[in-house]
This record gives sequence, C-alpha cells and structure tokens, in this order.
Amino acid sequence: MPIKQVTIFQLNWGQLAPIWHPVVVKVETTTGQAGWGEAGLAYGTGATGVAATIKELAPRIIGQDPWNTNAIWQDFYEHTFWAKNSGTSIYAAISALDTALWDLKARCINQPLYQLLGGCLHRKLPAYASHIEYGWGPFSRYVTTPHDFARLAKRAVDAGYLAIKVDPVTQERGHSMLPNRHLLSPAQLDCYYQRVAAIRHAVGPHVRIIIDCHANLTRRSAQQLIQRLTPLEIDYYEELLPTIDPAQTIQLARVTGADLAVGEHLAGPQTYLSLIRDVAVVQPDLGTCGGITAAVKIASLASANGVGLQLHVCGSPIATAAALQFEAACSNFLIHEEHEINLKAANYESGRYRYQPRDGQYLVPSRPGIGQELSALAIKHAHATIVK
Repeated sequence: MPIKQVTIFQLNWGQLAPIWHPVVVKVETTTGQAGWGEAGLAYGTGATGVAATIKELAPRIIGQDPWNTNAIWQDFYEHTFWAKNSGTSIYAAISALDTALWDLKARCINQPLYQLLGGCLHRKLPAYASHIEYGWGPFSRYVTTPHDFARLAKRAVDAGYLAIKVDPVTQERGHSMLPNRHLLSPAQLDCYYQRVAAIRHAVGPHVRIIIDCHANLTRRSAQQLIQRLTPLEIDYYEELLPTIDPAQTIQLARVTGADLAVGEHLAGPQTYLSLIRDVAVVQPDLGTCGGITAAVKIASLASANGVGLQLHVCGSPIATAAALQFEAACSNFLIHEEHEINLKAANYESGRYRYQPRDGQYLVPSRPGIGQELSALAIKHAHATIVK
C-alpha cells in the first residue's frame, strides 16, 4: 500500500483567524488508508513557510511504504541538507509528515497509536490549565491585576485542575513588561510576585504552579525572578530564557538549583543532548521536534537521565490527539498541557471529535490511530494543496 498523495490544509477561519493558522497534513495510500499530522507553527510567524516546506518534502514519500517510518525520517535528515542543523520550519514539516505516517500505521491495524509505542501505561492523564492570563474562557482577554490572576486560577481549580501555568510578565495587550529584560527593576519584580502570590493564596498550598516566560528573560533576570518567587513554591520554570545558547540555561540551573523545563523552541532530538543533565523537564512539541519518531528518542534520552517529559501542546485538535496517544505510552510522562486555545470554538470545532479533560484529567481515546481528523467544517474553510 504505497503512499499515493499528501494534502496540506492551511486553517484560517473563525474568531482566531488573525492569530491562529494551524497547518495539518493528510497522507493517503493507494488502498484508501489515511493518517493525519500537524506542523507546530499555528502561532507566531512561519505557518505559510512550513506549508511550503511540506509541499517540497511531500514528493519524497510518494510511492514509499508508510510502515518504513525510520527510513523515511532518516531520508529527511540525510538528504534535505538543513535538517542537519536543526531549524524550526524544516523540523515542523518533518514532524507533520512523520506523525501522519504513525497515525496511518495504527489505523491500518485498527489500533490506537499507543499500541505501536509499547502499549498504554496511563489510562488517565492529569492535565494543567495552561496560560490562565489569557482569560481562561471562550474569548481571550489579557489580565493584569493580581485579583484577576487569582480569579482565573480559582476558576481552573474549580474545574478540577490541580496544576496551573502562568506567564506573570504580560500586560494588557499581551506584550511583555520588559523595557530592560537584562536586569529587572524592583517594581517589575514586585508586580510579578504579587500576581503569582495572588494565585497561590487563591488556590492554596497543594495546587502546582508552573511559570512560563516565553524565553523573554536573560540568565541574570531569570535568576532574579526565581529568587523572588521561591517562597511561593513553584513547581518548575518553563523557557525563562532563549535556548539558542544552551550554556545560559545550564548555568541558570546550576546557580539557582531551580527545576527548569525546555523544549518548545528546540527542533530535532540532538538539541537536547547538552541540556539533558541540567533540566528537570523536557517539553518536546510533536509538531516541531521531528514527530513521533524523534519524540521517542527524546523521551528515552530523558528517561535515561532521570528527567520527566511533558509534551508542549498548543495546536489544533490534531496536535492534542497525537499528544494524548504519545503520553499514554510514555514511562516518564509527568502531566499534559491543556492550553487555553482549546477553549476557543474556532479551535475545537476544527476536529471531528472533541476531547476535553474531566476533573482535570484526560481519558486516553481508544479510537484507531491518533483518534482524530479535521472536521468537515475545518476542511471547508481550509486552503488545501494536494501533492501526488
């Protein structure tokens, strides 16, 4: 059953159209089997570029046996030139195609994807409420006051979540409050502290708090923030500073002793090698790390070094479904990221099925493959490109 064609869907519709542009692929065989995958560039800059990159890569798999995922992945790595030097766009394109191939394989045997990954270790996946500062509801509204941070944290906890992630350095328009991010002023530090302290007071001592600064700090300002927030018992700190220079993150971990998490900005399994002994959590995104094939390597590397795994999940329902399957089979899985984007109708209506946590936990879907595909509504509004 060789691969017959690849369809690239660029989504751009509904309330999220100005900021949200998922790129989804469907890989089909000559026998009519199909698999779905996603490139993890729905936000930020790059969706149009990664769609073009997928269009360039797709001919390499036409006529191939979809069961040969390792060989196909290695061909992408060896013969595209740029994959050997990391790069988000090339790895996002590889990720989308690789995930679709794994989905296709599992559908061929009428089994959930986790069966191809060794079986289901976790029937239920605890989740955290990710980025409550965006409003944590059907419509986005950036909040700024400690009162609002506390109110939204309480809303998440009342829904059953026992962990919350927040970026405390945002302001009303979503821009970071960092006129000088190299050294934070006392006023900045106090502002960030008051926001997180309000959350801690509202949710009590047993709810986990994760801090994410979207790589907006430097090593010195990150050290300041960690020192200021230490009394609030932070679970771990995600992407405080850019990982383009791993030495900075390594030094921050060694100086502060804080539990750090990295992965959202890393593309390719090799990018984890220098960091793996100094971080507490790895957060590969199945849409940018190189897909399922690469994520298996990253998870194994982390496990061998006593490091936990929490996939970065901020995409369409395709991305969420793939993450649930992978995490279900992962021995060092920690917690699932339930991003606030999943509360938006224009996102969850993109999937044929709606999966959502109950009481802060996901029940792992048992449909074949990743158990998800684009809805008829999403396909109707998508720009589709077919490669044969």
